[in-house]
Amino acid sequence: MNIRNELLALREEAYGDFQANIVPNIERERIIGIRIPVLRQLAKKLKGSPEVKEFFAALPHKYYEENILHIILIEDIKDYEECMAEIERFLPYMDCWAVTDDKVPKVLSKHRSELIKDVYRWVQSEEPYICRYGLHMLMSQYLDGDFKPEYHDLAADVRSEEYYVNMMNAWYFATALAKQWEATVPYIENNSLDVWTHNKTIQKAIESFRVSDEHKAYLRTLRR
Repeated sequence: MNIRNELLALREEAYGDFQANIVPNIERERIIGIRIPVLRQLAKKLKGSPEVKEFFAALPHKYYEENILHIILIEDIKDYEECMAEIERFLPYMDCWAVTDDKVPKVLSKHRSELIKDVYRWVQSEEPYICRYGLHMLMSQYLDGDFKPEYHDLAADVRSEEYYVNMMNAWYFATALAKQWEATVPYIENNSLDVWTHNKTIQKAIESFRVSDEHKAYLRTLRR
């Protein structure tokens, strides 16, 4: 495939070694070693080309960077239905945090009322990276003007043995403590989360510059 050849031509061995340390669940031989700005430049070059449709259909990909490029290309889709179709096609092949945590496509932000039903389905998935993707979407899109308290129940019901699911859930609640304190702190006070996620949420909130010193002091008293 031409896109794969272009990716292989951008290889940086030393950077590949570095990437292998931050995405430890991906085998080193599946990591080419390409910096994200370079992948974004390639995505810009490929925009609108017929190769992109072929690339979207060629799943599963072999290389980590192919998956990163895939999610970057999805970001650029302007039509909501088309974007959702490509997300759904790609979701089963998301295999690390770097793929699930990429930027949310702008078109989704314009359709939050429609999107939320799919976010519920993703968060409730037993597949760890689909669940993580849903939690990331919930955190990035629904903690501001579109926030509803019941979204916390959705996240609090997650129970997983997967580190990357629990870490995202802690990130969600820590962000919620910064943005929606009154609606969120009862989930910490009432021990609504599993112990690991509870304590990680407090740790991340205490590390955040967006949480007040007064709130941080109170959170320290709630550690389990």
